[in-house]
Amino acid sequence: MIELEDIVKEYGSQRALDGLRLSVPEGRVYGLLGPNGAGKSTTIHLVTGLIQPNSGSIRIGGIDAVANPSLAREVLAYVPESVSLYPHLSGIENLQLFSRMAGHRLELAESAACLERAGLQGEAHRRRIDTYSKGMRQKVGLAIALAKGARALVLDEPSSGLDPSASHDLAARVRDLASNGVAVLMATHDLFRARETCDTVGLLVKGSLRAEWDSDQVKDRDLEAAYLEVIQEGSDPTEAGAVARGAMGTSL
Repeated sequence: MIELEDIVKEYGSQRALDGLRLSVPEGRVYGLLGPNGAGKSTTIHLVTGLIQPNSGSIRIGGIDAVANPSLAREVLAYVPESVSLYPHLSGIENLQLFSRMAGHRLELAESAACLERAGLQGEAHRRRIDTYSKGMRQKVGLAIALAKGARALVLDEPSSGLDPSASHDLAARVRDLASNGVAVLMATHDLFRARETCDTVGLLVKGSLRAEWDSDQVKDRDLEAAYLEVIQEGSDPTEAGAVARGAMGTSL
């Protein structure tokens, strides 16, 4: 559903992504880990069509997102780290407004159903956004994705600034979307949440995917150890991957 092949992105003399290859099938959650400056934000901006690569291909639901970014965005939804909503409007009013912008007109019952499925309790639907916590605003963002009928979802640091309860609840909503066939690409620093939420975890370092693991094959301590080993290792990607496998033992 989300496919990046041999992506190179440069900013002047700085190469932010160097031959990145990444794939997220339908119904799967992919967690993209990496230190600051690794290229996670650049990857997100490329997938969402905000910027274009220097070379390589990006396909969203089979659509060439480089040649047809507007068409690709029709099947894609994006929830940033801080969801921008109209503070003087209620949750349900924001949902209806953004849906109309995307060409969909929702009845009140449909709007309420989307917000409830996203985890926003009924008593909050008609409250102004400026009374919402960050976690509640994130849920409105998920509801907008649900209303759009997006087949692919991109999340940028979704658990940043959330308390453990809100983070757990948001993760459950993401898993629910994946169980209904949505492909989810999630950039995060949260190793624990990546381990609990994602089907696959990839580690991006200096613009290259240095390691990739099925999350159910590693324990939390193994993932942390592998992460630290890879980002501290100054070798080539092949050797770094071997270091990661060694850190996790024979479970791979």
